Amino acid sequence: MHNFCIVTNRSKDVNLDITNYIKEYLEKNGKECVIAESTKIRDDKHTGKEFQSSIPEDSDCCIVLGGDGTMLQAARSAARLDIPLIGVNLGTLGYLAEVEKSGIDDALERILAGKYEIEDRMMLYGSMNGQEGYCLNDIAITRYSSIKAVDYEIYVNDLLLCNYHADGIIISTPTGSTGYNMSAGGPIVEPSANMILITPICPHTLNSRSLVLSADTKIEVGIGGFRDGINQKVVASFDGSGIIEMTTGDRIGIKKSSKTTKILKLNRVSFLEVLGEKFR
Repeated sequence: MHNFCIVTNRSKDVNLDITNYIKEYLEKNGKECVIAESTKIRDDKHTGKEFQSSIPEDSDCCIVLGGDGTMLQAARSAARLDIPLIGVNLGTLGYLAEVEKSGIDDALERILAGKYEIEDRMMLYGSMNGQEGYCLNDIAITRYSSIKAVDYEIYVNDLLLCNYHADGIIISTPTGSTGYNMSAGGPIVEPSANMILITPICPHTLNSRSLVLSADTKIEVGIGGFRDGINQKVVASFDGSGIIEMTTGDRIGIKKSSKTTKILKLNRVSFLEVLGEKFR
């Protein structure tokens, strides 16, 4: 690896002290390194583009400074470029950011020595009425402004599977199973698995179980009518940023994306070991 790019959450590295330390370390070792800037470009077709970063296409590796939220934004920026990411955790609970601040020097040494593996992570693609988006963790469809629960219709491979009367629905990847899905009572799945999870948020029914489906499944989530005929308004959020607004009668299509996120792994620590450490 020769060309590096750094994506920084500037609220966690305000003066860019850690960012510049890594940049200078790499340059002293004969590598090229740039600091990515936010695109700040809104695109009505591609949701959340204004939250993404301008990563050079010739980058060999992207170092992400922040927490899991910063990693998710970087994943959408890097997916089309097929560039591996490695995260430095400057937040609190980080499942995606493997490197702690105290281990930066060791991590950089291992990267330059080629002592790493690259893991492919599944992503999701969602689209409706010409708008589309990608995510590494989840697509959360939640009520927009009303405090009332919403009727959701779940279609699997063009067939109506079930209905939920709930505050929302989470469509999650295995990587996202430890995020919003877990908080809503959904199952935890090994992140390199190939499947799609559907978990209702606070369902107002006895049918509150999550669904675990094949990664090749085509999913549609439709918005039903409210009891007194009033339109229901919800938003579909891609990894917590880019959104698509929906109302009664709309359906959003969700499937496994052809894009993947490449995660650079330095340690051969099992997912269960990491999970156990986070739960302590």
